[in-house]
Amino acid sequence: MQRVIYILMIFTYTYADHPALKTLLSEKGLRGVSQMMSVRIQSKLKTTALPEVQGGVPIGIGTVKYTLSNMQVVRCSMPDPSLVFLKGKGVSVEVSQLTLGITGSWRTKFGLIHDSGSFDLAVKNIKIDTLLQLGDEAGHLSITTVSCSADIGGVDIKFHGGASFIFQPFVKRFKGKISSMIREKICPAIQQAISELERNLQEMPVNIPVDKYIYLSVPLTSSPAVTGQSFELDIKGEFYSRSSPSEPPFSASVFEVQSTDNYMLSVAASEFFINSAAYAFLSSGALQINIREDMIPKSSPIHLNTSQFGAFIPQLRTLYPDMEMQVLLYASETPLVSFSSGVIDVHVLAAAKFSAVKPDGTLLPLFTLNVDASFNGSARIEKNLTGAFGMKNLTLTVGSSEIGDFKTDSLKTMLVVAVNVSVLPKLNAALKIGFLLPALPGFSLINSQLLVKNGFVAIFTDVKDTLMGL
Repeated sequence: MQRVIYILMIFTYTYADHPALKTLLSEKGLRGVSQMMSVRIQSKLKTTALPEVQGGVPIGIGTVKYTLSNMQVVRCSMPDPSLVFLKGKGVSVEVSQLTLGITGSWRTKFGLIHDSGSFDLAVKNIKIDTLLQLGDEAGHLSITTVSCSADIGGVDIKFHGGASFIFQPFVKRFKGKISSMIREKICPAIQQAISELERNLQEMPVNIPVDKYIYLSVPLTSSPAVTGQSFELDIKGEFYSRSSPSEPPFSASVFEVQSTDNYMLSVAASEFFINSAAYAFLSSGALQINIREDMIPKSSPIHLNTSQFGAFIPQLRTLYPDMEMQVLLYASETPLVSFSSGVIDVHVLAAAKFSAVKPDGTLLPLFTLNVDASFNGSARIEKNLTGAFGMKNLTLTVGSSEIGDFKTDSLKTMLVVAVNVSVLPKLNAALKIGFLLPALPGFSLINSQLLVKNGFVAIFTDVKDTLMGL
């Protein structure tokens, strides 16, 4: 259950007025969780050393003190737990027909009489019913145990060794003792495990650093919505600048994702999620770059030199002949992404500030060009998340000029050619290889499908436990 919650939280961390991220676990997902739980519980039990047990059993003429040690689960039989969504409440977890085979050592003491040996213990038909409530605690996902009951069908124990006459009545009475002891410890152990999980959830950070520029803020926007068919987490999904955090000049819009039982997990992100990241990068000053001549490939037909640029702006040759140039390229406004049916649109407003480099290294401002460009593309999931983009439109205008008026038609043609011949092919080559979908260690996403809808993008996927082969 802890790993499942972590999966949900990795895909959903964030906070705001309307959620920009949604995660839904379907009934199929709950069945998958049940199978993973069964295999992991059995594997865990078989590798867990049980703590030493001490106590006493009255036998009419006194009390036999005993110690059980070196206990190890050697057999474990368990069908998949039954996990059911309870609308408005949480998740009901029922484990039945759990049978354990345990070996260990025993010692008894009755006055001066001591005995010891080994034992084989079979605990049959253990049944556990637990109701877990899911909620929101100060923006963190919370999980609490509402109720718990446990029962044991029977206990068979065989002691090996023990020659004293005191030992025989002890064996007859010990079955009931150990059955009660195990039953009484089951629910407290479950409640302790859930409490530890709850502490871990509350200690999870609400601000997650992404890189040196931005971080992702992560509380829930509301309590989890539990229906009879799904479990949904609504989260805001907003990125912030680390140096100057502020709200963007746009807000998240309402969107709805329909639960589907064809997939275990659904994860959806609205346009706000992507655009808040772009705004955070812009606020951090990350969306700018100084382009110098030494950064231009020698094979390029155009170099940052006033004489070469004179072919497009004749007065450059006259005013500042054969001087090196430098360009400050920056986003003038937040780049915005929009989703429509099957299509991803990107709108970029940028500016390029050109300067001449004097012999002493100081810059002489020349002119500024404004670029208004739009691109559209698509994304899909094969083995990786892949995509492709093309140019939709590009306009180029003079923002300011210290060298007089000039036309931009030839510069626009050059820029369009550069983007289509150099920039987009490299971008699409990287997108063709794609990116791995995020997942926790020990898990992978399979049978995944990506759909671009109006206002949001959604990934529907199944989850595979790679450690257990499920």
